[in-house]
Amino acid sequence: MSAVPLPTSQRAATLRDTLARAQYEYYVLDAPALSDEEYDRLFRELQAIEEAYPTLRSEDSPTQRVGAPVQSAFRSHRHLVRMLSLDNAFDQGELVAFEQSLERIVGDAVHRSGYTVELKIDGAAVALTYRDAVLVTGCGLSETRDGGYSEYARIEAKWAIPLPAGLSLRESMILGTAGFTAGLALLRMEENRQRPAHGPLAVTGATGGVGSLAIDMLAGRGYEVVAVSGKADADDYLRALGAARILRRQELELGTKPLEKALWAGAIDNVGGTVLTWLTRTIDVHGSIASVGLAASPELATTVMPFILRGANLLGINSVFTPRAQRLAVWARIAGDLRPRHLDRIVTRTVDLAELPTVFPDYVASRVVGRTLVRIP
Repeated sequence: MSAVPLPTSQRAATLRDTLARAQYEYYVLDAPALSDEEYDRLFRELQAIEEAYPTLRSEDSPTQRVGAPVQSAFRSHRHLVRMLSLDNAFDQGELVAFEQSLERIVGDAVHRSGYTVELKIDGAAVALTYRDAVLVTGCGLSETRDGGYSEYARIEAKWAIPLPAGLSLRESMILGTAGFTAGLALLRMEENRQRPAHGPLAVTGATGGVGSLAIDMLAGRGYEVVAVSGKADADDYLRALGAARILRRQELELGTKPLEKALWAGAIDNVGGTVLTWLTRTIDVHGSIASVGLAASPELATTVMPFILRGANLLGINSVFTPRAQRLAVWARIAGDLRPRHLDRIVTRTVDLAELPTVFPDYVASRVVGRTLVRIP
């Protein structure tokens, strides 16, 4: 190995001192005096010297560690997985080399997927380790974000909800977004003073996931539940969940007046369209309708009369953009006083992940009763 020229050794020492000082100013004082561009240029220069003369590479060199000594305000913690820093690319050749490294990992997918380019904003890096089970429902999974059926998924930390005490992971996934939506609907209704003593509640789309779980929750809370369903062969199923009465959707007298005879103290509607219009006409004084779905239609033809003459509430239920504090409150109640009593009955089939594509046509054709549980390998 060739001897290290004295000027090179002196230059390396100067670079180490300069970079160490810059790191201290940046990470500890939060008052950087050196621009990012200049820091990166000097860092690259030191890397090149140490590559050419490995004997100059010391353990405390800025090239061998990330950041600066931790402030005394922070406690020491050993990470399970090493946290890596971002790298830099200064010219087209380095960008090409970066893409080639991706190709070696994922193949042609890198070209088919494309790139997202964002401004670099300095800040703190956070590594979260969940020691206890967590669940995620809604939040755009399998809608705007990949991962709804994944064994592992990269998510925003605020989406993860600690698994409530008393619920198993299997039970939480039987409930899923449907159970959360039903719980959120009932929470919103009770915030608007809905009580069992006020009278019967209608649940439309009663054999679906939200409808089934809503009936179970409502009956468990002491409400008189009237199931509205178009499936004549599901009566025994609905009664087993707690429905006191069952109405055929096809036999409903929808009426034509802005206000018809008051029938319902409240309702959870999964259907929309003419059925939701009928509910607004037949809701009783100060009753609440939780609008959850649009299985029949997104349209609503009504008047203001139910709202100004009967003081009715039409509550929009959105399970995606629920604030975290409210999401935690809903899950706490689902594991407590709203806990469904017939989860095993509501799960009408269990499929493996590979079978999932065969399930969807039944949903589109409205042939599904209850919930489908997916086994992840």
